[in-house]
Amino acid sequence: MRAVPPRLPGTEAEPRRHGGVHIPLIGYALLIGIVAGIGAIVFRTLIALFHNLMFFGRLDLHYDTLQHTPASSWGIGIIAVPVVGALIVAFLVKNFAPEARGHGVPEVIDAIYYNRGIIRPQVAVVKSLASSLSIGSGGAVGREGPIIQIGAAFGSVVSQWLRLPEWQRLVLVACGAGGGIAATFNTPVGGILFAVEIMLVEISARTLIPLMVATGAASFIGRLFFGNTPSFIIPELSLEMPATMPLSAFMIYALSGLLIGLLATVYTHAIYWFEDLFDRLPGNYYSRHAIGMALVGILMYLTMHYTGHYYIQGVGYATIQDILNGQLNATWLLLLLVGLKLLAVSLTLGSGASGGIFSPALFMGAASGAALITALNAQFSGLPLDPLSGAVIGMSCMIGAATGAAVTAVVMLFEMTRDYNAIVPTIIAVSLAYSVRHLLSAENIYTLKLSRRGHSVPSSIQSHLYLTDDALALVHAPFTRARAASTLGSLAERLDAHQRIPHVVLVEDNGHITGVIPSCVLGLALQERSPDTPLAELADERHSVVDEKTQLLDLLARLRQDRSRIALITRDGATENPEAISGVLSWADIADEANLPKNIHPLARR
Repeated sequence: MRAVPPRLPGTEAEPRRHGGVHIPLIGYALLIGIVAGIGAIVFRTLIALFHNLMFFGRLDLHYDTLQHTPASSWGIGIIAVPVVGALIVAFLVKNFAPEARGHGVPEVIDAIYYNRGIIRPQVAVVKSLASSLSIGSGGAVGREGPIIQIGAAFGSVVSQWLRLPEWQRLVLVACGAGGGIAATFNTPVGGILFAVEIMLVEISARTLIPLMVATGAASFIGRLFFGNTPSFIIPELSLEMPATMPLSAFMIYALSGLLIGLLATVYTHAIYWFEDLFDRLPGNYYSRHAIGMALVGILMYLTMHYTGHYYIQGVGYATIQDILNGQLNATWLLLLLVGLKLLAVSLTLGSGASGGIFSPALFMGAASGAALITALNAQFSGLPLDPLSGAVIGMSCMIGAATGAAVTAVVMLFEMTRDYNAIVPTIIAVSLAYSVRHLLSAENIYTLKLSRRGHSVPSSIQSHLYLTDDALALVHAPFTRARAASTLGSLAERLDAHQRIPHVVLVEDNGHITGVIPSCVLGLALQERSPDTPLAELADERHSVVDEKTQLLDLLARLRQDRSRIALITRDGATENPEAISGVLSWADIADEANLPKNIHPLARR
């Protein structure tokens, strides 16, 4: 009888119903979508309440983020407003939900891959209050990340209350996240794709149908309250049909993608550079966060004093709208705003605020894209481009490169502009921006936070067809045999410095296999251990033995059964003859070849 496969996140076996679609789950997804839409409304209302209270001292629930905030009656005292917000945020986060700190999406991804999709109920409440306070008091962060985490938290809580299987819990978490994006931007397809690219661990009818229902419901609720318009009022783009667009236009958009890819790389790392900087400061969370937000307050005051607007505070939508309307068209000012926003968001999140990275990315993408086209138009006459198209495509480039959700970025642009002519240049620019960021930084702004914790996630979703392949087909790492009594130095003399470090099978003089040294262990030992170190000290005595025809499905089950990390693949499945070994396959090899998270193995966290 075939062995039961290891349980990957959200892939436990369950009988198929209605062609794989689970009708009750669709009902739950509808509920999650409705709540995600309502959550977006409540969250935006809280932002308005705290913003008006802290900037003007009045209770008012109206706050149009597309209009600039007037000068506060506090004057220079506006510097203290972000500090007051910081102290309240620090109290909420420290005492009730530490996972509400930061931009939210990494915590959701972490819950999916490392906590079976379980998110505590208080996260939704604390995240709502902490993020609305951070944004309302002037923090240079966005509202999308918090809404994603709030929606995901509700999906998790409902699934826990209903005692749903893990895979259904993960689907509802993704439903909450996608619904949050859809309700915020009025981009239902973008919400679906964001959840697919960032959240889902399985793509099938049983996961996509609930996700579509949730995002559709969230979009409907959002449109009831906010109207059937995108987040920004985007004038008609002056882009020609791709077939008639001159080559120079494509080249300039390609250049824009390359440059914004560099900016996205800096943005991806800047937040964590500042986080490390603040962690090294003396004091506690309260004092560090207060210092960071005091600096943001100073930037707010200076921008109002010298430019007439609080350009860098809050979500920054008013500034983006000015760029789209052509009211901000000075190259030097656009570039200055890019630098100031990057500094402000890094100070805000690095010091410990709660808020998203989506809006700042849109801000910097719009400003940098418009600045590039404005500068080129000033130098070369007759270019078939305008700053508006540069800003819109720049927004997509920054989102796609920084978050890793490149397809989402392209589709959301189309949903917001309804201009098909923008699709082809956007695809080119976003692809190049993503490639540059990925070349310079393998991690995006979400996964870098997890990587810093030592948590890895798959970079893609693949079919499980590889589970039926012979295990030998996945063997690419070399191996060698060595006497069990030999030393590290004697082994090093035999190794080719230009070849990949092999796994080492230790064999006694009588032919008995005593253990295996994984290549990763050997690599560290060659750098850190003495040449006199006995190889036996490095070996893992527990290993599995299978024959060449063993399917990977059965090998994974065997590794779990034996509680081993490495398997010897032999011609006959026996251990008596070391010469019969065809290959050595470690769990790390399997995870790398099949693009699985290494934490799936039961011994991976040991």
